[in-house]
Amino acid sequence: MTRSNTALWLPKPGAPLEVGPAPYTPPAAGEVVVRVRAVAVNPIDNLPGFLYRPALPWLSFPAVLGSDLAGEVVETGPGVTRLRPGDRVLGHAFGVDRSRNRPAEGAFQQHAVLLEHMVCPVPASLPLSHAAVLPLALSTAATGLFQPDHLGLALPGPDPADRGAAVLVWGGSTSVGTNAVQLARNAGYRVLATASPHNFDRLRALGAAHTVDRNSPTAVPELLELIGGEPLAGTLAIGAGSLRPAVRIAARAPGGGRIASARPALFTRVPGWLARRHGVRVSSIWGGTLKDNEVGPAVYTGFLPAALASGAYRAAPDAAVVGHGLAAVPEALRELRAGVCARKLVVTL
Repeated sequence: MTRSNTALWLPKPGAPLEVGPAPYTPPAAGEVVVRVRAVAVNPIDNLPGFLYRPALPWLSFPAVLGSDLAGEVVETGPGVTRLRPGDRVLGHAFGVDRSRNRPAEGAFQQHAVLLEHMVCPVPASLPLSHAAVLPLALSTAATGLFQPDHLGLALPGPDPADRGAAVLVWGGSTSVGTNAVQLARNAGYRVLATASPHNFDRLRALGAAHTVDRNSPTAVPELLELIGGEPLAGTLAIGAGSLRPAVRIAARAPGGGRIASARPALFTRVPGWLARRHGVRVSSIWGGTLKDNEVGPAVYTGFLPAALASGAYRAAPDAAVVGHGLAAVPEALRELRAGVCARKLVVTL
């Protein structure tokens, strides 16, 4: 069968996005092709032109952006036995990642090539438009929590043993935060999260044991009191302003000397000497590295399929469908620039 393809192209940094024809790329060994039905937009899709060189210096142009997608498998490559054509799936697309860096793997197109071990079946009860919110945020949270070069926590699974330790998620209502809360809870940790009070109930429903107002002047002492004498296994710091309070807490909590920052090193404002002075190690997360180690398949193939099917894991944050068709993606990106809270913008295809 001959298949056609259409993509949303970025001709060069800072140029307008353009819908146009694209080649259909068959899958190689360990890959699948997905007919994309929904994509979500992220800040990495929305960089001003002048930031491409410092943020993605390897990226080749013209490029196809996008990391979050959901759809149906249409073709599988050699060696792929877990997935079949017709399967409803979500997947993390790596077209802009340093080690992949090719338009065929960007999400913003009709047919995208994905790594089989970074694809998860979607249960019939979950609309594809909702499933599309997960991949990049899930991958970023999992990278920070479970990779040994970050927090190195125990992996999630069904009926996890109580680890007897706490995990702090500073920025719990963000896309990364809502996934970090669920992942850490499903790994057996007691989760403490910060957010605005109107998001407290949402985070508790996802598994946070305690929530604290991130803007409260007493947030740091409140969290230290909640941690008590229990070891702090690690902190995931998300968003602007998260590192300073995270360092203060990690320096004083028992065993809390590791922080994984989901804010790119390019934008990190906490001087290195501040963390070092307190004996705290801070690492900066790149949400695609888990594809190259055991964490990616452990989450996408070992944990997530059953957890989504059973309801132990939820697609979060909430999806807000803001348009249909590739031509609607630029408007979704403009809306993202204006600010979005506790939801993720989705375009259906």
